[in-house]
Amino acid sequence: IMTAHSDLDSAVSAYHRGAFEYLPKPFDIKDAVDQVKRACRVSKETQQPADSSAKIETEIIGEAPAMQEVYRAIGRMARSNVTVLINGESGTGKELVAKALHNHSLRKDEAFIALNMAAIPRDLLESELFGHEKGAFTGAQSRRKGRFEQAHRGTLFLDEIGDMPAELQTRLLRVLADGQFYPVGSHEPVSVDVRIIAATHQDLEKLVHEGKFREDLFHRLNVIRIQIPALRERAEDIPLLMEYFLQQSAEEMGMVSKRLKPDAIEALAAFSWPGNVRQLENASRWITVMAAGQDIHVQDLPEEIRRETSNQIAVSDSKWQSELGHWVHNALRSNKKDILSGALPEFERVLINEALEYTAGKKQEAALLLGWGRNTLTRKMKELNFSASASKENGEEVG
Repeated sequence: IMTAHSDLDSAVSAYHRGAFEYLPKPFDIKDAVDQVKRACRVSKETQQPADSSAKIETEIIGEAPAMQEVYRAIGRMARSNVTVLINGESGTGKELVAKALHNHSLRKDEAFIALNMAAIPRDLLESELFGHEKGAFTGAQSRRKGRFEQAHRGTLFLDEIGDMPAELQTRLLRVLADGQFYPVGSHEPVSVDVRIIAATHQDLEKLVHEGKFREDLFHRLNVIRIQIPALRERAEDIPLLMEYFLQQSAEEMGMVSKRLKPDAIEALAAFSWPGNVRQLENASRWITVMAAGQDIHVQDLPEEIRRETSNQIAVSDSKWQSELGHWVHNALRSNKKDILSGALPEFERVLINEALEYTAGKKQEAALLLGWGRNTLTRKMKELNFSASASKENGEEVG
């Protein structure tokens, strides 16, 4: 399958319907030819039949190239029970990917159970994972199933696996090896059929090297690895994500969704997003509640975004001033005359175009931003031969 419009639905659907490979554009033509040759060599008998009853739902949003690899990995593993290790910074959506792997697997009708290792006190983790018998410890007034039993025949998602205590790493390794464990306080083994998906924001290889994570457990978990890109590595997805979250926030609060204007989109795309998609979602809620109008400009964004953006603008200002100085220097060396009269109209043209676009063609507002009166702006536009089509493109108000 070759496509210019790739997302999770199309990737998984392609593999469900027996696609040999999934190539989002742009792709290398030699690679495409090689893939076709490989497909021709594969026996049709080895291909999986299409699952026409599979319900494909969109869980993950993103069109950036870095996300295409994630979609392809999910699609390839749709019919597999293989253990998966998901790597990614905090807030990148590792649990969403784990849920997508489960929802598109043969276990999709069974339970998806999640446990965050960093969120449970160490002395409770063993009981949370493996359960306990009545009277196993003070307060254990009845038998309780742990997450492994709850996930029987389904998927167990172990988030922040790098925070798992050493003694539990040993127990987890045994479960992965033979599918059995002993609940706390029990002498009878419990057998389970569970697919393990683990995730971490840490470098597990480094933890292994430091003796903080078992090497044999690492290799058990690291069968297939999926790397989730940070939001800053897929900035082209930010407007799409923000519009989605703004719509979600508005629906939750019974409000009309806000509209992002070009300057706000530019600022959002330039922000570093250390908290990744989770931070973006929180920003959308802040905007929905705190922004006064429906149209969102840069001044309506959270303060930390405006502060970082203003610093970038200061750097950008010095850059264009330096480039202008370089242009003037070259013009003087080329013995050009009357430099200002040639450069000034073009400078004014850019200013007017940008001001009209920013104000959606409202000449009164554009003139105010430029420091002119409306009549001065109208005269300048006539002097610079602004065409009627250009005015319409900018949404120029009539009269």
